[in-house]
Amino acid sequence: MSLRLRLSLTLGAAFALIWALAAAWMLSDLRNQMMFSLDQRLVASARMVAGLLEQLPTLPSKGEGTHFSAEQLNIPGGMACQVSSLRGEILARSHNNPEQALEAEKMGFHDQMIDGAPWRSFTLARGDVRITTADRQIEREALNMSILLAASVPVGVALLGCLCLLWLGIGQGLAPLNRLREALMRRNADSLEPLQLQAFPSELKPLLETQNQLFQRIGKTIERERRLTGDAAHELRSPLTAIKTHLQVARMTDGSARDQSLARAEEGADRLHRTLEQLLLLARVEGSLSFDDGSQCSAEQVARLAIQDATGGERLRIKLHVPDDLSAAPLQMPAVLAIAALRNLLDNALRHTPEECAVEVKLENIGKRVRFVVRDHGPGIAPDDIQHLTQRFWRNGQSTGCGLGLAIVQAIVQRCDCALHFDSRADGLRVELTMPLQTL
Repeated sequence: MSLRLRLSLTLGAAFALIWALAAAWMLSDLRNQMMFSLDQRLVASARMVAGLLEQLPTLPSKGEGTHFSAEQLNIPGGMACQVSSLRGEILARSHNNPEQALEAEKMGFHDQMIDGAPWRSFTLARGDVRITTADRQIEREALNMSILLAASVPVGVALLGCLCLLWLGIGQGLAPLNRLREALMRRNADSLEPLQLQAFPSELKPLLETQNQLFQRIGKTIERERRLTGDAAHELRSPLTAIKTHLQVARMTDGSARDQSLARAEEGADRLHRTLEQLLLLARVEGSLSFDDGSQCSAEQVARLAIQDATGGERLRIKLHVPDDLSAAPLQMPAVLAIAALRNLLDNALRHTPEECAVEVKLENIGKRVRFVVRDHGPGIAPDDIQHLTQRFWRNGQSTGCGLGLAIVQAIVQRCDCALHFDSRADGLRVELTMPLQTL
């Protein structure tokens, strides 16, 4: 069901219900007013006949055969009039009276059945006589029905007109959505430029802005994937070429030269393997894949697991400092990402620290967060190069890594509401990684 039809049915049903209630109220009040007017006509006719009788000669005491015409009594058409004595004798009656006499015992208004038909009568006592006027209920209902029909037709026409105007108005109000749909249909599959629609309603501007923001995010994602693909192709070409060259040398030589070529080919394969693992991890972190496996780790557990995963046997060069008052609350982020971020910082520190020096890891409580401080004793880095540390495949002249470790850390920081800070000093680089804690 279309939105236009749904709105039309909902609002049309509400309009019809309100109009029906208003029409029922109006018609009920109109019926009551009409019945009151017809009753007042009976009263007025009885009083008028009483006035005429005072001007006529004295009526005979027994007037069973005495009849007056409606013109003589000045009775409106469709009404009957009867004059009777206090003892019930009919002294006079109009020619349109029913065969059965009208009941005149009760004063005022009275509903009665005469000749099998309902009548509405009014009896007025004036001196020694009773004057009864009456009209048929069927004639009243016919008059009431004609008046109701005459009043209902304009109401029905007005309701139909309102429903038609409602249909047209909703269609005109939804026209901007059709414009948006047509603009999206005209776009190419590769087009990611923001939509520019003039005279757009303020209620729909958030939808347009959200759509443009989606295009921007898609554009950034595509650009990131293109850059990752290009960088990966460039970075993987070198180790593959080196492996191929060393294998060719090993095939053509013997002895120590062959063993050396095979060893270098193995080193190239290890480097290629690490690069691929880092690329896959970076793609997962920057994507929408979930890392939540249900496991939770405290800051100390994350630090010890990251040290165990550090490169080769160099984990023995890492010194861990854990304060006694360190919070035991689990981290508010997937444990695998926390471990990966700290492990990359440790690998980077080990790579730039001389073998005779150690890498220090210190944990600190900062409110509802915990801070990991990783300090190496390498040559440090120039202040102008700090801004490039988290770029993909960026390496200074002294680095032997693939240039993805700190880029992965930065992606984890952005995804998990962490904080990353670099401080280059004369005795090495100091890196601060702050992670949120769960509230107990």
